[in-house]
Amino acid sequence: MSADLPEQMTAIEITAPGGPEVLKAQSMRRPYPSEGELLIEVAAAGINRPDMLQRQGLYPPPPGAPETPGLEVAGTIVVLGRGTSRYKVGDKVCALVPGGAYAQYCIAAEDNTLPVPDGISMTEAGGIPETFFTVWTNVFQRGRLQPGETLLVHGGSSGIGTTAIMLAKAFGATVFTTAGSAEKCQACLDLGADRAINYLEEDYADVVRADTNKAGANVILDMVGGDYIERNFKAAAVDGRIVNIAFLNGPTAEVNFMPLMLKRLTLTGSTLRARSVSEKAIIARELEEKVWPLLSEGKLRPIIDSEFALQDAAAAHARMESSQHIGKIILKT
Repeated sequence: MSADLPEQMTAIEITAPGGPEVLKAQSMRRPYPSEGELLIEVAAAGINRPDMLQRQGLYPPPPGAPETPGLEVAGTIVVLGRGTSRYKVGDKVCALVPGGAYAQYCIAAEDNTLPVPDGISMTEAGGIPETFFTVWTNVFQRGRLQPGETLLVHGGSSGIGTTAIMLAKAFGATVFTTAGSAEKCQACLDLGADRAINYLEEDYADVVRADTNKAGANVILDMVGGDYIERNFKAAAVDGRIVNIAFLNGPTAEVNFMPLMLKRLTLTGSTLRARSVSEKAIIARELEEKVWPLLSEGKLRPIIDSEFALQDAAAAHARMESSQHIGKIILKT
């Protein structure tokens, strides 16, 4: 352990449920890692939509997790907890965490921590874990996307969307995506999407069916919900897999489920934050084996929209709520 670590640190507190303005920088006691954990001096932390839901009082942290928001972090290990063996003090890492990343120091489970890939900056690494873990478990594990299949990803210019496009293309899929402006559609095409659909101008289900000779999408990654639920049935291929990871348009809808039967569709979904360290460790191992080499070789690179100082977390949340961003929004300490 480094003897000169401060007892106090700056972290972002949610002072009350509400808008971005409730995020305030406060002095808090620095955490200490328990068995199997690491203490990371934070260089960068990614902003994610679950952080906004937590700020609004709609998504409390799981039991035992810090109240401080933030689900992904990159930085330098400064303290090793008991029973850790892979890393040493001074190693540069990034990690998926259940909370606490909006701070100068953050606890991470060793099994949910990965080395920063060669050639990737700390800023970029801060935007990797949440999106890459989410896309991998939902598109490749639950959605079982195979080379030669077609993926439809909604919200293609978001952090999740840009990651899904890049990973699906890297593993040999055809990618359709939706976005809400010509600029965002072009950004998706620049990342490798085969077709970017402006959902304000075209019906994505009609476009997908027309451009696949009525075959449809084998896998659909949906963070919109609402009326998209039934429209996804129309866009899906026979034996298609539809994976819901959020419901920006609401979690309820009146739906005709007959296409689910006729097309033999699989409708599934998941959350990541509350899953166990061991479950997340399985995702981490697969990412390190199959995706980390692509990052180190420069074949994949996280898309960074903007950077904010830790004290400016409120402005970073306002940027995300504006929906003008393309890629990840990062806090830097």
